[in-house]
Amino acid sequence: MADQLPRAEVIVDLGAIAHNVTVLSRRAAGSGAATMAVVKADGYGHGAVPVARAALAAGATWLGACSLAEALDLRAAGLTAPVLSWLDPVGTDYAPGVAAGIDLSAAGSGQLAAIVAGAAAADRPARVHLKIDTGLARNGCPAEEWPALIDAAVAAERAGRIEVVAVWSHLACADEPGHPSIDEAAKRFDDAYRLARAAGLNPVRHLANSAATLSRPDLHFDLVRVGIAMYGLNPLPQQEDLRPAMTFRSSVALVKRIPAGESVSYGQTWTAERATTLALVPAGYADGIPRGLSGRMDVWLAGRRRPVVGRVCMDQIMVDCADDPVAEGDIVTLFGSGEHGAPTATEWADTLGTIDYEIVTGMYRPRVVRSYVDSGAAG
Repeated sequence: MADQLPRAEVIVDLGAIAHNVTVLSRRAAGSGAATMAVVKADGYGHGAVPVARAALAAGATWLGACSLAEALDLRAAGLTAPVLSWLDPVGTDYAPGVAAGIDLSAAGSGQLAAIVAGAAAADRPARVHLKIDTGLARNGCPAEEWPALIDAAVAAERAGRIEVVAVWSHLACADEPGHPSIDEAAKRFDDAYRLARAAGLNPVRHLANSAATLSRPDLHFDLVRVGIAMYGLNPLPQQEDLRPAMTFRSSVALVKRIPAGESVSYGQTWTAERATTLALVPAGYADGIPRGLSGRMDVWLAGRRRPVVGRVCMDQIMVDCADDPVAEGDIVTLFGSGEHGAPTATEWADTLGTIDYEIVTGMYRPRVVRSYVDSGAAG
């Protein structure tokens, strides 16, 4: 019933998460690699803790969080799997992370020194992953500074302050199979790893993201990090057996008939060419529907796709239903799995010229209620 529905709701299918993790972890296991489920940004908008639990149950053995605060939230929820945290501002106190057994990333000598200080304060060794920049020119140690970082890590390990767990990096163009930067990054990564081994360290290696997990088994090494693919969104141009886990929906709050010549919404950018029925949906850009989709999006309502007309407003959109019968309280799917031809997050992203990561991550909003279903375990 409509009165049981929130004005805007994200439904996360944990069965889809489980299916996707099973597909990805089996792919990794075929190369002898473990799987890290990346649940940063509140699980890409899906909810970090429920997603983490589903992923671990489906075959992942590690968790990834961008910030120390995110990682500590996972620990507070009772999750004991290894968790990697890799990006925090200068001045971060790493002692709570060390005390909680969080793996911490160092991309420079200064960051490593801060982790060592945290280990001293926690009175236990810190588990450290050393990150080398292999061509993304983002977070990661430049190659010319890598020997100094290795020397500092060796000294800290010998002093009992840290354990160097891994050497790792990230790929810039893994979602473009055949891009020359992928092999170049792999070479840079291998060079950095060899320097670490020559210095006496014995780290594991991880480089592959979702796209490389699906397309480059030679880069799986010891551990793969799966993010967007775990949520059912395919980073590659070819088909993969992935199930989108997020559905964004609302319901019809008002139905009205308008005559030909009547205009709709701010700016009156759309005018009815014929008498038509409009369905008002009480969700707008404050709820995650980009205003840039004005006049460029459909919804799934009463068994078919229907166009949104006029500008997307802060709190509402209007749907042109022609002469079809629609009723107040009818469910409106804004995006979802694409079943029966309904819109998807990827369709929104393509229309806007962005990526579906941005769409789903942007659904974590105060006015949007999030709930969970389980469509069944992986197949």
